[in-house]
Amino acid sequence: MTEQIIIAGFGGQGVMSMGQLLAYAGMLEGKNVSWLPSYGPEMRGGTANCNVIITDDMVASPIVTQASVVIALNKPSLDKFESAVVPGGMLFVNSSLIDRKSVREDIDVFYIPANEIADQLGNPRIANTVVLGAYLAKAEGSISPSSVIEALKKVLGPGKQDLIPLNEEALKRGAEQAAIVLESAH
Repeated sequence: MTEQIIIAGFGGQGVMSMGQLLAYAGMLEGKNVSWLPSYGPEMRGGTANCNVIITDDMVASPIVTQASVVIALNKPSLDKFESAVVPGGMLFVNSSLIDRKSVREDIDVFYIPANEIADQLGNPRIANTVVLGAYLAKAEGSISPSSVIEALKKVLGPGKQDLIPLNEEALKRGAEQAAIVLESAH
């Protein structure tokens, strides 16, 4: 199993933390991982993306040019990285902020209203976790949600353990949304 992921959005949307969580969760599961961040000229509000590789094999290069998965949290990211998804791959789109549909017919596309779901949960900052939950639900054999929660516990530290239940709920709601989206596509 090798998953090559590009996560992209505006700075401040949690792009880097999503990538770090996936990489750390992969390490907890004994997989080989890499995480390569890339920032635009501004941090918060500028574009940001990261490349994540999770594999049972050795990681030859941390750079992802042909992604099995792209997670686009804003329209510029969709415009830039949609073509990087390999045929048969998956594209996750934050439909709260992206008003266009994918032009690809050779990939599975999941439109996740991440910001709306995060608002319903009472914290707009967890929109990235909602999309992460959708990805985890569809990427069978990649990373388990429980490993992501374990990674989150370590990343947040003892002072922010009260955020774990909210993040667990965000992962669950994202997974539910991915199931609804796939049902409506068929």
